[in-house]
Amino acid sequence: PDETARRAAAARQNRLTKPTGALGRLEELSIWLAGVQGRCPPTPPQRVRVVIFAGDHGVAAAGVSAYPAEFTAQMVANFVGGGAAVNVLAGRLRAGVRVADMSVATQLPGLDLPPEVTKWQVRKGSGRIDVENALTRLEAEQAVEAGRQLADDEVDAGTDLLVPGDMGIGNTTAAAVLIGVLTGAGAHTVTGRGTGIDDAGLARKRVVVEAAISRAASKTDDPIALLSTAAGADIAAMAGFLAQAAVRRTPVMLDGIVSGAAALVAERLAPGAKAWWAAGHRSVEPAHTRALESLGLAPLVDLGLRLGEGTGA
Repeated sequence: PDETARRAAAARQNRLTKPTGALGRLEELSIWLAGVQGRCPPTPPQRVRVVIFAGDHGVAAAGVSAYPAEFTAQMVANFVGGGAAVNVLAGRLRAGVRVADMSVATQLPGLDLPPEVTKWQVRKGSGRIDVENALTRLEAEQAVEAGRQLADDEVDAGTDLLVPGDMGIGNTTAAAVLIGVLTGAGAHTVTGRGTGIDDAGLARKRVVVEAAISRAASKTDDPIALLSTAAGADIAAMAGFLAQAAVRRTPVMLDGIVSGAAALVAERLAPGAKAWWAAGHRSVEPAHTRALESLGLAPLVDLGLRLGEGTGA
């Protein structure tokens, strides 16, 4: 980001008619926005776009979610139809919503999704990460490249603030594994209830996360290998998207645990990318706090959200 604009914004804050620091995080946010926009004072974003990365996770077969895998396809159709929570919130900001099917496994009878949604698909579903890799290395590379292309598409169209969203049954399990591996936290620390599983489901999920962390622990020096081992095409694409947004000097408002996990990987794909991101909120998922701490990002709000979709951002 533009350090001259940042310094000018910080100096301007000290000239305004208020006690120094009296606007708290709003001052920090304005200084960050000045830096990523390269101007002082900064201006409100004019074209905000939510890009939702959708994919099914084979680990859902281990009973780690309160919903069946078919729910992913149903929600993708809901996004396209404008009926999901993120559509409503985005509409309040006049923000656009785009959906990319990276690895949705189920085809809903009688429902054909538009080509601009399905053309990104790398595969149908991902491997069960506690016993096998999520993707091949080539698939992980394809997913990262798809995420980069999506970022380029949006920036080329004039987007000045990006919001990553997620949809995928089992994706909080994969995210917890990635965060556990990259922060050194154990399964008990990073595993949360996701869609709202009961105590028995949480116990199963911890076992799965522990096994998957063990499988992926040696891959920390190779982001693509880590994504292929423990992510899924949706999270891999989001990592590429976040990294490329920084390369294209475009700010991002991060969402919850899934974007937190993708961000940790993206920072390894493009070191320094985190300077272009702000943390929209703190998810109730315990791994999300670990990810934010590792990235050095403080959430703007903490409302107990765990929906995903980009709603917290």
